Amino acid sequence: MLAPRARVMFTGLVEDRGRVGGAEGTAGLRLTVATRLAAELEPGDSVAVNGVCLTAATVDDGAFTADVMAETVRRSSLAALGAGDEVNLELPLRAGDRLGGHIVQGHVDGVGEVVSIQPEGAARVVRLVASPDLLRYVVEKGSIAVDGVSLTVASVDDEGFAVSLIPETLTRTTLGAAEPGRAVNLEVDMLAKHVEKLLPRKDLVR
Repeated sequence: MLAPRARVMFTGLVEDRGRVGGAEGTAGLRLTVATRLAAELEPGDSVAVNGVCLTAATVDDGAFTADVMAETVRRSSLAALGAGDEVNLELPLRAGDRLGGHIVQGHVDGVGEVVSIQPEGAARVVRLVASPDLLRYVVEKGSIAVDGVSLTVASVDDEGFAVSLIPETLTRTTLGAAEPGRAVNLEVDMLAKHVEKLLPRKDLVR
C-alpha cells in the first residue's frame, strides 16, 4: 500500500535523464523509467517526469513505475512517450536544499510546441508557441518550466515566447535534442495565477 502523499515542490533543476522502458494504457498510462535516481526512491515517493509530478508505484532494479491518470494524460505530453525516449527527472525539494531554480509544483498547465531553434554563441534560443490561456501568465524575464526545466523567458508576444538554453542545460536535459514540432509540458509561475485570482474581475467592475 502506498504511503499518503504530502505536498511537494520542485525547483526545475533536472537531476537525471531517465529512459522510458514502457508506456502502457489508454485512458491512463503506466510508465516505467530507468534511472540512477531509483536508488533514492521508495513506493509512494514523488518524482517529476518531464515536469509532471508522479508517484512511484514500484521501484525495482534501477527503475520505477508510475501511474498517469487520464487528466494528466490530457493536459501533458506524456501520452506521446514510448520505449527508449529520454525524460527529465527531478526529486522533490528537501528542507535545507538550495532553491536554485524557481518554485515548481509539477502541475502542468498545458502543452506548448517548439517552432524554431537558433544558435546564439554557445547558447540556443528556442521559440515556443502556446495557447492564450497560458501566455497571459508569461512575462519577459519571468520564470517558466519547460518539460520540467526552470527557464527564464527571454521574450514574449501574442503567439508565444522564447527562452535561451545555456550549454549546461543543453547537456543535462532533453531540451538539448529538441527540434521544431516537439510538444513540451509547460508550467507557468504559480504566483501569477494566485495574483490573478485575488484581483477583482473586470466583468464585475461597474
